[in-house]
Amino acid sequence: MGTATGSAFTAEALRRGIEGNTGNSLLSLYADDAEIRIVDRDTQPSHPRVLRGRPQIAQLLDDVYSRDMTHKLDRCVVQGDHAAYSESCEYGDGVRVLTESMLTLRDGKIAEQVMIQAWDE
Repeated sequence: MGTATGSAFTAEALRRGIEGNTGNSLLSLYADDAEIRIVDRDTQPSHPRVLRGRPQIAQLLDDVYSRDMTHKLDRCVVQGDHAAYSESCEYGDGVRVLTESMLTLRDGKIAEQVMIQAWDE
């Protein structure tokens, strides 16, 4: 399968994508057929939320980046075809969110992501 055109994955490209004002730069790091599994309080490990393909990922990113919140890449480790990172976010009202992600890379793009997220209640 072909991959999306655009940026290749690096820790710095990930930082620019996460800390940007829109999800467009971040979306460019995903392969066309990428899959994200999201685990949190509402979508637990036995029934994660699964997004398949760039169109579904774009919908998530459009929603997230339309909110009054900041995003910060705290740490990123890249080793071969795998990467892991921590992201912290804060809503305008002070509610905080923390995510941890494990990535599988293919041809310089994110092919698979498992994201675990928690937020203040």
